[in-house]
Amino acid sequence: MVASSSEADNGASKSRFPDMKTTSGVQRPYFDDVGPRNVTAVVGQSTLLNCRVKHPGDRTVSWMRKRDLHILTSSIHTYTGDARFSVRHPEHSDDWDLRIEYVQKRDAGVYECQVNTEPKINLAIMLNVDDLSSLAATHPGPRPKDAQASISGPPEVYVKKGSTISLTCTVNVHSTPPSSILWYHGHAVVDFDSPRGGISLETEKTEAGTTSKLLVTKALLSDTGNYTCMPSNASPASTVVHVLNGEHPAAMQTSRAAPHHQMTLLASFCTLMAATLTR
Repeated sequence: MVASSSEADNGASKSRFPDMKTTSGVQRPYFDDVGPRNVTAVVGQSTLLNCRVKHPGDRTVSWMRKRDLHILTSSIHTYTGDARFSVRHPEHSDDWDLRIEYVQKRDAGVYECQVNTEPKINLAIMLNVDDLSSLAATHPGPRPKDAQASISGPPEVYVKKGSTISLTCTVNVHSTPPSSILWYHGHAVVDFDSPRGGISLETEKTEAGTTSKLLVTKALLSDTGNYTCMPSNASPASTVVHVLNGEHPAAMQTSRAAPHHQMTLLASFCTLMAATLTR
């Protein structure tokens, strides 16, 4: 926290005392320090980290997460598989705000708004996360009657190694959408920024309910297991994923049926032989 405060102070000094002009007389970008430097969010809710850049010119504004030096956004584009992160930039405005939906405890830390000037300037913001809304797994609170999540498709899913695992979870709560939907692989929360990579989430709220789609590309054998969709205000749903190393489920069913098929052929052969001997 001390280091974060120091970084925040450095960023603030750059925004309060900008070098307004270069030697060519062109105004340089600087931060209009209007937003809070220390933000507190609540688990499951959305939050905005404010960044206002004056006179950006043709410079690029980016957001970086300090704990792993991961670039989250660059200009209006998102560079993370975690769809909870996006940039809010109204057209022709100076605002480049980082939006985080369904905030989780692990999102806490320092985030930097950066402009690729020479030297680079940055604005550091500390995000604190309070666990005021409870997860359904530990503190189940009041839920709408019959509130239930469901994962489309069969209870067991078979995919080939190297293909994409696609799981779609729908929550049938219309009046009060869930404040958060977490995905678990076994007992661990799915980490969208793990070194494994290739994991993304798409969440959509409609009048019919809330849909959360989990995508795991280039499936590994280690991706096999139980997957649970856990909304904050509804009963969870689970499915089992089997990642097969070149073996198709139909082949498994054929191998199980083979003994019965062989016995049928043997019985027919014996009947034919018996008929021949009696002639």
